[in-house]
Amino acid sequence: MTTIEPPAPVAVTPGTSTAPAAALSLLGPAARRDPYAFYRVLREEHPLVWDDGLGAWLVGRYADVAPALGGGGLVGARGGPCCGPGTVRCAQEYTAPESAFALLREVCARTAYVLARRLAGRQEADLVEEFCRWLPTGTIAAATGLSYATVLGHAGDLPSRSRAKAPAAIDVGRGRGGTGVALLAARCAGQAVLTGRALSSLMANLLANPEQLELVRAVPALIGQAWDESLRRNPPVHVVLCRARQDLAMSGGTIPAGAAVALLVGAANRDPDRFADPDLFDLHRTAPGALTLGPAHCPGARVAELQAECAVGALLDAMPGLRRADAFDAAETGLLTRAPRRLLVRPC
Repeated sequence: MTTIEPPAPVAVTPGTSTAPAAALSLLGPAARRDPYAFYRVLREEHPLVWDDGLGAWLVGRYADVAPALGGGGLVGARGGPCCGPGTVRCAQEYTAPESAFALLREVCARTAYVLARRLAGRQEADLVEEFCRWLPTGTIAAATGLSYATVLGHAGDLPSRSRAKAPAAIDVGRGRGGTGVALLAARCAGQAVLTGRALSSLMANLLANPEQLELVRAVPALIGQAWDESLRRNPPVHVVLCRARQDLAMSGGTIPAGAAVALLVGAANRDPDRFADPDLFDLHRTAPGALTLGPAHCPGARVAELQAECAVGALLDAMPGLRRADAFDAAETGLLTRAPRRLLVRPC
């Protein structure tokens, strides 16, 4: 087995660490047991540390992560087929007409209604397995005419990767509300799985805070705020792996050009220097700047948000008494991406 060494020494400001830097790794037991406690140690004691197991420099403070994601000093910082956390300018050349978003919302609302009604009246259901994973994929499949398997397993074959393939989306969209909605849906297909994870975290946060769930039920316009807050507190993407184009100055020193870097979005979004009471879920939070799925004008980010609005609306309409199953705790799993694996609820 080859041992990966730090690419070059960096000047690190001494701290008051109580944990040896060599023991800190995203692959270690402390990070697996409680990543948020691990992130706290990194922010407070090791703002820049080499992770020998991962083979990358760990960066967790908001003041370092946000500009690094939004700047041009890193290679590979944009995740997925469209925008990623902290992206300032959308990578999509395609601008969808507003009519396409309106039609896609109708498709999503119908899909969410069907999925939610199937769960209503049950004694117990798993929202992750039976709703959140299916809604984004089902919406894309219904809007394009493609199969679930194609959307899930062959996203690279969808007509969203080049202008040359665009006519395929146009053809498959005929008779389903026009060509615009099919092309928009196809271009967002690559993020369906990630959106499903984000929906799982959104519902877990609302169900864990019944008073805020009731606010959303009474004022549906608050769903968007709940979505933004959930993406901050429990982002689907926790770690963005990239490489430094040039020497990068960070709080704890300098990352040399060419070095591998792990930007810890999950740590930055809970940085108390940026967000007050960062561990709390508060849909009334006013501090902007959370590192989420991309800028507001990004087609992928807009589609994900409209899916969240349709999801919450359909679930609360179909299940007025929706609550968590007794003694159930929605535990997150995952390393680079995280979300609850199960979310057991009592629909009535």
